[in-house]
Amino acid sequence: MRKSFFSEYKIFNGNSHTALAEEIASLMGKPLGKSTVSKFSDGEVSVSIWETVRGADVYIIQSTCDPVNDNMMELLIMIDAMKRASAGRITAVMPYYGYARQDRKAKARDPITAKLVANMIEAAGADRVLTMDLHASQIQGYFDIPVDHLLGMPIIKDYFAEQNIDNMVIVSPDHGSVPRARKLAEPLNCPIAIVDKRRPEPNKSEIMNIIGEVEGKNCIIIDDMIDTAGTITNAANAIKDMGALSVRAAATHAVLSGPAIERIRDSAIEELVLLNTMPIPEEKMLDKIKVLSVAPLFAEAMNRIHTNESMSRLFTMK
Repeated sequence: MRKSFFSEYKIFNGNSHTALAEEIASLMGKPLGKSTVSKFSDGEVSVSIWETVRGADVYIIQSTCDPVNDNMMELLIMIDAMKRASAGRITAVMPYYGYARQDRKAKARDPITAKLVANMIEAAGADRVLTMDLHASQIQGYFDIPVDHLLGMPIIKDYFAEQNIDNMVIVSPDHGSVPRARKLAEPLNCPIAIVDKRRPEPNKSEIMNIIGEVEGKNCIIIDDMIDTAGTITNAANAIKDMGALSVRAAATHAVLSGPAIERIRDSAIEELVLLNTMPIPEEKMLDKIKVLSVAPLFAEAMNRIHTNESMSRLFTMK
């Protein structure tokens, strides 16, 4: 094992997902750093760091999930606090990268907010970013600092491999998720199908056709995130109507906003596998939802970053 350039590392977290931060720290054999992230009465974020970080390799765990803007400001202010306290290196650990869907100009006068967020993280003083399943992989190129882009797919693949499901087909809910479906289908040695849809407006989708064979098959729909759940539930219902034996679904990021829970509850989905890149409130936990932890993968990645070991093994499907 190679040695780190830093004498020690410290792990801190904001308020977005304390349970995940505690699990990662526990796996790494470290307590979370002593800090307080609170608000003034007018809503301004206040950060206090209660231990020295001078010369240390600092990791700040913060998913920029709902409330997105509050969690984003907490991350930026914590980075700034660490920089001004002379931390040796600052890594922003973002299991979920907010604003990733705004990665290009889809029409005239659109912002590219994913790039703006990257600029702010760099300007705040981060030296490195560790994240998972960006909505668009090219967001890595928006940064001029190293970005380690972990994949949630191996976790999902291992889970379904253990289920020993016969006549399995991996289904992409739209054309954009086809590469993701192929990556899951290859190690599971099964075919794929594609849902052909159109999106008349944001958060709304309409099924046009199913490309591939789903009749008499056990189907697994795979996506990077579930927001209002319109895409994945429409796809599930269409597949079931076309004769699928069963329909399961999986996604990395459980945004689950608006009518998502009602749609999932009333859909043809028998099991929904999600990763805990963001917290899922107890009131949103349905019996059909299964949550898998990303903590072991993030702990391994952070250990490798600290000891200057290769990260490439973590980016590949086994």
